[in-house]
Amino acid sequence: MAARSVRPVMAAILAGAVALTAACAGPGGADGAGPKDSAVVGIAFEPDSLSPLLGYGKDGNSKIFDGLLAFGADMKLKPALAAALPEVSDDGLTYTYKLRKGVTFSDGHPFTAADVVFTYRAILDPKTNNASRAELDAVKDVRAAGDDTVVFTLAYPYAPFAERTVLGIAPEHVAGKQDVNTGPFTTRPIGTGPYVLTGWSKGEKLTFTANEHYWGGAPAVKKFTMAVVKDDDVRATRLRAGDLDAAILPPNLAAGFTGTTAGKPYKTYRAATFDYRQVTLPAHDKVAGDPAIRRALDLAVDRQAMVDRILEGAGKPAYGPVPTDSPWFAKGTERRHDLAGARKILDEAGWKPGPDGVRVKNGVRAAFPLWYLSGDKLRQDHALAYASDAKKAGIALTTQAGTWEVIEPRMKTDAVLAGGGSPGDPDFDQYLMLKSSLAGDGFNNMAQYADPVVDRALEDGRRTNDPAKRRAAYDTIQRRLLKNPGYTFLTHVDHLYVVSDRWETADGGLTTQIEPHDHGLGSGPWWNIEDWKPKGAAGTAKNAALVAPGAGGTAPAPGTGTTLGAGTALAAAAGAAKSSGVAAR
Repeated sequence: MAARSVRPVMAAILAGAVALTAACAGPGGADGAGPKDSAVVGIAFEPDSLSPLLGYGKDGNSKIFDGLLAFGADMKLKPALAAALPEVSDDGLTYTYKLRKGVTFSDGHPFTAADVVFTYRAILDPKTNNASRAELDAVKDVRAAGDDTVVFTLAYPYAPFAERTVLGIAPEHVAGKQDVNTGPFTTRPIGTGPYVLTGWSKGEKLTFTANEHYWGGAPAVKKFTMAVVKDDDVRATRLRAGDLDAAILPPNLAAGFTGTTAGKPYKTYRAATFDYRQVTLPAHDKVAGDPAIRRALDLAVDRQAMVDRILEGAGKPAYGPVPTDSPWFAKGTERRHDLAGARKILDEAGWKPGPDGVRVKNGVRAAFPLWYLSGDKLRQDHALAYASDAKKAGIALTTQAGTWEVIEPRMKTDAVLAGGGSPGDPDFDQYLMLKSSLAGDGFNNMAQYADPVVDRALEDGRRTNDPAKRRAAYDTIQRRLLKNPGYTFLTHVDHLYVVSDRWETADGGLTTQIEPHDHGLGSGPWWNIEDWKPKGAAGTAKNAALVAPGAGGTAPAPGTGTTLGAGTALAAAAGAAKSSGVAAR
């Protein structure tokens, strides 16, 4: 597949800010709604596009659009634009969706099966600049059977196909009349979702109003704004000053907020995630691509120290894309911290210490640059800790900060402190990250990893519905990564949210889902913002108080979220229970 420069559309990473404000004087401007029905959401990086044809909302919760299906609080699939879950043929090759009747796009045009067919065919068209096209590789054909039925025919029995149908549906009568890559729909979209885009000032904010004709009911939060706030420290300062009343923060900054800060009540929510941090090791670099260097770094890194000191307990060591508490995790693939073992590998491979302690082989110094995203304290701290551990083994890394515009052209030759992961099937993450045919394909397979054993197992894992065969395939991949790593996995990161205690839902307090790496508008306690109501307006529902493990209680069920005091949240371990993925970045 030809390389593309388009990165994953929703770049709201852990360093991203998400904040809600009740005041009209906040980032939304004086034209905002009143404090009881408006909210401002701050993100670190705005989307490249708001078109689902280019990848926006492919994992659900896009707010402007709906998918055929959606994930509930428990991450189980539920009907959205489909009237029910799909009917699946015995051979697993045919999925039939009956559509919800009476749904319209925000411009009043009826939603029909033709829009679903248009959306999927456009994404599968090689001319469409969608870097995640490989995720729909199994689709052989999609057709309408009348206005209210859509039939997908698969080329092979792809077990997690239904989870792929949460991506937003675009209107054929609008997007189909223009260039899907550059047309106005990419920045002025029309969908069936609970909110309508009303303005986008690039680099500043996106504004939305409630879709009063939404099929699921008009939202109580009538207006909200996505304000671009890139720096973690700035976000925390604005939160403390009262400019923002909620934010996603790194653990060390979240610790500065107690139950009441600056006279205002806050709650801290911990979301279980599949969000990992990793270092990409470009295959064609003389140093980073050397198998001995890669294996040595895998042993030299002290993952537990990163969890303890950088995450302050809000996470766990990562030995691959699959979390250790996932049923897909291959037991025995944990990497011990073994500096002596790392040095031995390098010695035996001919990397000998030079006068300055940096190893040398055939005149080449064991040194290369490591890039991380500027303004992201977690990535910076991970990069510095990784470089420090590498130095002890005789490998010199030069850490450098930059924007994605600076980093992306260097990904083929330089190491990057990247991230990935989202709830779902192991195919979702591992295929895009490890498949050799995707090397250099934008943010897919950033390390340009190539291993024939892994390639075969990736295909075996996605081309069968047999649970035993799938487990064997992903077990093979994880064990192969132990012998032939192309990435150094560091930590799985919990997401911490500090939220002003003024919202609730009809079912009780705010919750979180199990979250992906790419999070922001569609994640956090506002994953279902269309169901929010000002506190006191949601009946007699009480806020759920879940206790963190190790604090005298039990762990929350995956997807429920946890309401904690800041100190307790930082000591909590992740409660995730399955594996995931999106293209790393």
